[in-house]
Amino acid sequence: MFKPWLLILSVALPLGAMAQHAIEPKNTTMQVAVWDTYVEKKDGTVMHFDILAPSHLRDTTVIHAFGREYLRSKGQEGRTLTAKECRFCHVEALRPQWETSIKEKGYFIIEMEGCE
Repeated sequence: MFKPWLLILSVALPLGAMAQHAIEPKNTTMQVAVWDTYVEKKDGTVMHFDILAPSHLRDTTVIHAFGREYLRSKGQEGRTLTAKECRFCHVEALRPQWETSIKEKGYFIIEMEGCE
């Protein structure tokens, strides 16, 4: 039996596009991992900040490098940053205000306490 709607559909969307469309997930929101971080500053006070990175990135060497880069930007280079100071906390949906930094640098910092 001839089905004219199938002919219209096949002309409107090539087969590859129809297959791709059928398997694409509806929710493509990026997830970020939150790494809760406490570092003793040079003056003895404590900095508390969160490092946000794509959720698939779980290499602590990379996460700690992000933290050290942030510490340098705050004049706190050379401070200890290990698994003791920086721990995975949870995963959450990417917020628009974090997206540019994560795309450009690979991470975003949320300053919590003592980061001034």
